[in-house]
Amino acid sequence: MSVRLSRVALWCEFTILFVAVPVWLWFDRLHFGQRIIPTLVVISVLCLVVLLRDRSFDRSRLWNRGNFGRHLRATLKRLLIGTVVLGAFTAVFEPALFLRFPRESPRMWAMVMVFYPVFSVYPQELIFRTFLFHRYRPLFGSTRNLVIVSAIAFGLAHVFFANLLAPLLSTVGGWVFARTYARSASTLQATIEHGLWGDVLFTVGLGWYFYGGSIGG
Repeated sequence: MSVRLSRVALWCEFTILFVAVPVWLWFDRLHFGQRIIPTLVVISVLCLVVLLRDRSFDRSRLWNRGNFGRHLRATLKRLLIGTVVLGAFTAVFEPALFLRFPRESPRMWAMVMVFYPVFSVYPQELIFRTFLFHRYRPLFGSTRNLVIVSAIAFGLAHVFFANLLAPLLSTVGGWVFARTYARSASTLQATIEHGLWGDVLFTVGLGWYFYGGSIGG
């Protein structure tokens, strides 16, 4: 009975955090747009506290650098192909956005390149990869299932941007980052890959769809 109750509690917690909260944010998106980063940081800190208080959690997953070079090379290969594809897509379908950010606001662009991975990406990876994988493994079992669930949850979390591209790209990206986390057992490794892809998006112009200011546009 206690096991079943524990699973029920976990299901309720998961549903609230990864389904109810994104839906609520969608309805409140016009007011929430400028509070994205602070909210991410607060939630990630809470998730980190829960993980650190859990004796079954392997803390080395937060910074594990095992096989760092091999995973990084794989990341860079994917990134090279992805940059060409995303750049071509933007140039053809959104020519007004193509490279507009670095051309028109080079200082702000440089700041985003540096601070986005620290204040946005790392909190996201703590929540959607490290916390989700460890906390909800009893619900979803296999790593394959966790990768899929992580990708879907990550895409749903971007619905509040009120455009189709953000949740679509986030779901695909979430699947890539979840696989990297599963293979490397490292939040750091997943964060590096996520940060590089995010920087590419902001550089080629598609970052507009992931920007709080676009919500009311």
